Amino acid sequence: MTPSSLPFLVGRRSECAALDEMLVNLREGGSRVRVIRGEAGIGKSVLLEYVATAQASRVTVTRAQGIEADMELPYASLHQLCSPFLAEIEALPGPQRDALRVAFGMAAGDPPDRFLVGLAVLTLLTRVSETRPVLVVVDDAQWLDQVSLQTLEFVARRLLAEPVAMAFGVRDPEGQATLTDLPEMRIGGLDRAAAGELLQAAVGGQLEKRVRDRFVAEMHGNPLALLEFSRGRSAAELAYGMDSSSPRVHETVSSRIERDFASRLESLPTPTRTLLLIAAAEPVGDARLLARAATHMKITADGAPAKAAGLIEFGESVRFRHPLVRSAVYHQADPAERRAVHRALAEATDPVLDPDRRAWHAAQAVGGPDEDVAAGLEQAAGRARQRGGMAAEAVLLERAAELTPEARPRGRRALAAAEAHFSAASPDRATELATLAEFCPLSTLDRARLARLRARILFARSRSDEAAPLLLDAAAQFATAGSSQARETYLEAISATIFAGRVHGQTGARAAAIAARESGAPPSGSKAADLLLDGVATLLADGYETGGPALSRALEPLVHESLGTREATMRWLLLAPVALEAFIHHAWDLSAWDMLATRAVRLARDIGALGVLPPALIYLSGVHIHHGDFAEAARMIDEADAIATATGHAPHRYATLVLAAWRGDEDVAAGFVSDAEASATQRGEVSLLGVMGYTQGVLFNGLARYDQALAAARTGIEHDGFNFTGLSLVEHVEAATRCGELDQARASLARLVELTRAADTGWACGITARSKALLAEGDEADGLYRIAIEELSRGRVQVEVARTHLLYGEWLRRTRRRSLAREHLRTAHEMFDGMRANAFAERARRELLATGEHVRVRESDPASSLTPQESQIASLAAGGMTNPMIGAELFISPHTVEWHLRKVYTKLGISSRRALSGALAIAPAADTQGTDNGQSG
Repeated sequence: MTPSSLPFLVGRRSECAALDEMLVNLREGGSRVRVIRGEAGIGKSVLLEYVATAQASRVTVTRAQGIEADMELPYASLHQLCSPFLAEIEALPGPQRDALRVAFGMAAGDPPDRFLVGLAVLTLLTRVSETRPVLVVVDDAQWLDQVSLQTLEFVARRLLAEPVAMAFGVRDPEGQATLTDLPEMRIGGLDRAAAGELLQAAVGGQLEKRVRDRFVAEMHGNPLALLEFSRGRSAAELAYGMDSSSPRVHETVSSRIERDFASRLESLPTPTRTLLLIAAAEPVGDARLLARAATHMKITADGAPAKAAGLIEFGESVRFRHPLVRSAVYHQADPAERRAVHRALAEATDPVLDPDRRAWHAAQAVGGPDEDVAAGLEQAAGRARQRGGMAAEAVLLERAAELTPEARPRGRRALAAAEAHFSAASPDRATELATLAEFCPLSTLDRARLARLRARILFARSRSDEAAPLLLDAAAQFATAGSSQARETYLEAISATIFAGRVHGQTGARAAAIAARESGAPPSGSKAADLLLDGVATLLADGYETGGPALSRALEPLVHESLGTREATMRWLLLAPVALEAFIHHAWDLSAWDMLATRAVRLARDIGALGVLPPALIYLSGVHIHHGDFAEAARMIDEADAIATATGHAPHRYATLVLAAWRGDEDVAAGFVSDAEASATQRGEVSLLGVMGYTQGVLFNGLARYDQALAAARTGIEHDGFNFTGLSLVEHVEAATRCGELDQARASLARLVELTRAADTGWACGITARSKALLAEGDEADGLYRIAIEELSRGRVQVEVARTHLLYGEWLRRTRRRSLAREHLRTAHEMFDGMRANAFAERARRELLATGEHVRVRESDPASSLTPQESQIASLAAGGMTNPMIGAELFISPHTVEWHLRKVYTKLGISSRRALSGALAIAPAADTQGTDNGQSG
């Protein structure tokens, strides 16, 4: 079928060609995503119909339809789309299978992470596509339930090598914020010639050119408008005016079309109009449910007049001619008629099989407060939460609060709705409902919840120190009420002060720690959480000599505590950043950092918590940076950024800044520094100043630009933060001694000694010894350098081991011990060169040349380098993991794994999986950021 053979497709030849190309690529095994955008009636639905039917032979097509009047039933649209493939769910990997079954209401269980549900859908579609390519068609995507839309967007962003294509229709302006940054096809009005051709064909007679041009201009080339307004009218009628369709001031084309559809309803029999209203209010399109509801309203289900009027099609399912017909039917009915229809639908809906939809219709049917209906909505909200539908839970609770007659339960439900909206990333709506709750009588415990919610909203909008006092107040209220949530909230308050970047002062971390310690808060129920709060509070209030042992007591439970539920695991993952910051920046314990970050990544992977996996990967990448494995660190940062992008979160740019600093890549670092400065200023996230001070100190010390390193490291010290102060002191001591600012160096060394003296780790002892050596002379300096190398090696801080060899070699050369200097400089150069720490390697090379030694240039490997993700996949495959196992581990499909492996084989010059181990032993991974395709993950 050619594009011009369908009336709606007149003038759409290029659009049809692009969709044809998408299908050709799909049949050849490739993935494509297209978002078709445009105003109502512009032809989006017809183009989707074209791609789904006219050209989609040998392709499995599955559909979903967004409906404006639909309820926020979680995963309703996704279930509709996946229903043809439900038999395949049992073949999915266990966590994915369980998540999808819970999301679809097929099983009970912990609420699934919506991104794990997304991965399950991706795997399901990939599995179905193994026998036949799959085309997913979604019309009016802007009206899908929110969690279904988010899931499908996740799937679209993860497609790479699967024979799966997705075509979305999005109405503008309603859907301007929907499915952004995906490949799009924007549809405008037909040009004058095409619009005239379409109008001429629809009228079936010769139109005078002036009449035709006027009509085309009034309709702005909108195909549906041209067809509907000419429907049943002769050329003469069009020539001499159409009173009912004359445009009103500021009326859009889509509203004129809807008004025209509404005018057609007036000629229909009353029972038929009621039948249409039932269909408009019932989004499933179930003809049997429609008939039952009609029986409840005591009308005959006769849709023939509506069908004859071109408004609706009846079959096993009920379909309106166009979404604007549904809108016209629903909007033209008066409120009493709509309530009566929803009441009939509630009575016709099975209370056992579909209680949530029944509760929603019952809520739409009441004209005022009704406790029974409100209670039904609250129960539906609980079921939505269990299925992982936070947005649906929020909407259901909000409606329940509106319908609650008594003030106290209304306040409780409004507060619960506000918390749900905040969890669903809708802070503005959460604020409105929190205000409603505030004006209702609340229990002491609910008042504490309200205070914590307001603090969380403020903290989410700005990392400033304004949130911490509110969190402390909420924690104190929880403690007064004897709630186990008190200690958790105190930890949140301390975390807020850490982000705000201040240790001292009335709103600093130390004040929060003292308040927590003096609160007498009851146990939280988690030994790890309680010991962590005790350790961090003591650390901040009394210093590390007292706080260090208290913090150490929390390590074993944090690493090994049994977590029986998904909720307990999520609580642990939310504690992990505070624990990691304490063990990194105050205990100087790389081993603890490694254990905690490794567990965080494993737990996040096991439960599919893609929201918290990226930061866990970032923390673990820091371990690998300090181990000197920059390639592994790059792989983790790359994976974290890919997941963050796919899930709609901001990438973790500052991890890239740390890695760029150690590599000596000034160009990469420069852009991130300006972003960090803007964030620190605009969001009050002063802790970023510490990050910048430390990383720029590393960068400029590596480049031997010591004056710049001195200024940057001073910034890191002066921000008075919980983290990065100690690391900034290390950079400052080195830069100050190189700049001859010995008084500054001694002052920073004294502070560093104070911060490390109670930490009995190789990292702390080694870094302190090296910093002392920089200010020492003769045998004292020589001994300190040797101690530093020994201690840092004990702590496995390889980047600092290499750096100490460099500094020791530089000192030896200046004291004219060239032979021994060469030994240490050669070690430093080999270590830095192997890490690809290019600036430090070049610094070592120059020093070696000064000793008279020629430095051999590194030979390029004959095999092409691998991207971070290719290297990770190759390593897992070489370790014996199958493609499905690798896909589940990395949250990509098995097809994408195979696609990457084919590229790996080509680059390494091998032909099979069996040769991977040998090839990887000689082929280093590229330490560049990014992947071959932004959607690959």
